[in-house]
Amino acid sequence: MNFDFSDDQKFLKAEARKFLDGNAPASKARAILNDKDKSFDENLWRAVAAQGWLGAAIPERFGGLGLGYLELCVIAEELGRAIVPIPFASTAYFLAELIGLAGDEDQKSHILPKIAKGEMIGSIAVAEGPGVLSPDGVQTFVVDGKLNGVKIPVTDGMIAHTAAVLAYENGQPALFLVDLQHGSVDRENLDTLDPSRGAAVLKFNDSPVTRIGKLGEGWKLIESLFDRAAVLLAFEQCGGSDRCLEMARSYALERYAFGRPIGSYQAIKHKLADMYVKNEVARSSAYYGAWALNTDAPELPIAASAARIAASDAFWFASKENIQTHGGIGFTWEMDCHLYYRRSHQLSLVAGAPRLWKERLVSQLEKRASDGSI
Repeated sequence: MNFDFSDDQKFLKAEARKFLDGNAPASKARAILNDKDKSFDENLWRAVAAQGWLGAAIPERFGGLGLGYLELCVIAEELGRAIVPIPFASTAYFLAELIGLAGDEDQKSHILPKIAKGEMIGSIAVAEGPGVLSPDGVQTFVVDGKLNGVKIPVTDGMIAHTAAVLAYENGQPALFLVDLQHGSVDRENLDTLDPSRGAAVLKFNDSPVTRIGKLGEGWKLIESLFDRAAVLLAFEQCGGSDRCLEMARSYALERYAFGRPIGSYQAIKHKLADMYVKNEVARSSAYYGAWALNTDAPELPIAASAARIAASDAFWFASKENIQTHGGIGFTWEMDCHLYYRRSHQLSLVAGAPRLWKERLVSQLEKRASDGSI
């Protein structure tokens, strides 16, 4: 079985890197980090939308390119390498995927073309504070088509036009689409470790909603959606961890100490080798996840969990060791190392922390073992 990308997909990857190298240097993320009045780079968002990337996995009849998930994975990896300060993940991995997964024809026809053109920014609002994500922790409710409750944190909640919200109606969990520009929705900015990917507190006060999917299927849809998003997030994390390794290696070759490059010292060699090993493990897991996602294989929950765990670990480790390799200068604000360290933590918490995915992986393996499928 060949898990490698095709020549066309590799060409797309090369073109995406060329575009982002020219249009999304690390200074873009730094500018958003330094400007408290901005949550994302609007010019970069429009440029990315013009490339058609937001609609890579959206069918052509809904205004997308209709390429597929493998192409979206390729794009995700390059976006992660460039740590782009735009709400691509919230919009393409979460809202667009949810609409495609559970939306009716009217919802698809209304929302997906806007996402493909970059006219709509989306978000997913599930959590209601610290702790493990579970149906029992949801206090938000819908009565007579009106939503009440608080969601915290919501990634890109300050800039999103539409949110998919998990809430209860008639005692059953369901997902609802909410217009965040409606006057009944209050938003409050949250200070986070990575302000280049903002977060918010959303407060709903009799906010009008439209249900997506069936009543009672809310939690099942969230699990399916998170499995899909986990694979795409893993590719972003792989892109970021590879860039950290590149940065560390380049600095180790150019920085001299005691008359020789620091890369010639065994301690630095070990750091770089450990980063490489973790990156390769993460990439293998991400490729497995991409295959499962693209083929809608029954192994997707297991593949997504493995990809999420390995990629989160690799990106965090690579971003940390990149700082250490740079030594004293690596801790300074002027270096770009901390931008990747911040993003590694941000991405590891989107769609649930690694601990949650480890538990999900174990539960899925136990389930398959009890079913006799492994």
